[in-house]
Amino acid sequence: MKNFFLRYKKLHIWLLADCAALLAFFSLRGQRGLMNAVAEHFTGPLRRGLGRLSYLVPFSVMEAVEVLAVLLGVGYLVWSVAAVVRAKGRRRDRAYGLGLGAVCALLSVWAGFCLLWGVNYWTDSFQDKSSIYARPVALEDLRAVTEYFAGRVSETAGSVARDGHGLFAVPREEILENSVRAYGGITEAFPFLAFDDPGVKPMAFSRLMSALDFTGFYSSFTGESNVNVDSPACMLPSTIAHELAHQRGFASEQECNFLAVLASTTCADPAYQYSGWLIGYVYLGNALYSQDPEGYWAIRESLPEEARLDLAYNNAYWAQFQDTAVQRASNKVYDGILKSYGEERGIQSYGTVVDLLVAYYG
Repeated sequence: MKNFFLRYKKLHIWLLADCAALLAFFSLRGQRGLMNAVAEHFTGPLRRGLGRLSYLVPFSVMEAVEVLAVLLGVGYLVWSVAAVVRAKGRRRDRAYGLGLGAVCALLSVWAGFCLLWGVNYWTDSFQDKSSIYARPVALEDLRAVTEYFAGRVSETAGSVARDGHGLFAVPREEILENSVRAYGGITEAFPFLAFDDPGVKPMAFSRLMSALDFTGFYSSFTGESNVNVDSPACMLPSTIAHELAHQRGFASEQECNFLAVLASTTCADPAYQYSGWLIGYVYLGNALYSQDPEGYWAIRESLPEEARLDLAYNNAYWAQFQDTAVQRASNKVYDGILKSYGEERGIQSYGTVVDLLVAYYG
């Protein structure tokens, strides 16, 4: 055994270091004070520093790294197979060393993710900092807040540019440019949301992200907020606000959905206001429909034609990717990731945004 360990000494030490780091994280993640300190004094500044470097270039560094990782992975696999074939009498040992190297690399990425982002699932949440808590929702309250959001959608639907078909037509470039001001309206009420926003980056592989059922992605390794610019533009401002919530260190998806609504609807930009009210209406309306279809349709019919056109277009866009093998696999993986970091309801945790919306606007 000793000879076997020494034969792959560096790889085994690497493996032990990875396992020790992961064990330490999963053992200590429940210590709120420790996680807060790590996020505030180490990983938060580190992510912001990585972001400053990444934002020196206009393209998504995250996407470039992912493409490079895929190419290196394929190259390593081909090289490994060739190396094992050439090894002849030592094929088993060669295969073990190459396989162990790949495992160590993957574990290092996982450990790095736990350190850079995983700790944020165990720090003080937006609810903790704001004292706005998600609570069980009474049907009459849900109906009232849904109606309120429908009214705000009606008020703002005519304030944005539209094309000849009546659809939302604010240029994506303009929306991206104004992202640095998305949180300007709520930092006075919630000072802990103050942040020097660097903006967001459009993803070159946006169509692929749609197939994977993603509208945006915050990369803790590069400190970038990346958004899908192939999906309907009417939801782009609220998507941007969601990713910028992650920039502020909030990991919970439902809290970031709530913050996207709160930031967008208080932003000075009409496109952000409309998008925020619209996505908030969608969250609330879906919840209301499951409990009171008649009440839902009564409110739905009160929306102006422009808003109904935007919703129909958004639904038609996402319908083409609905229930595909790629989407199911993507959702299953993401659901597992959320649960592993304490999101007990997995991908269904997105529904909790309704409780927060009713608690705040009710």
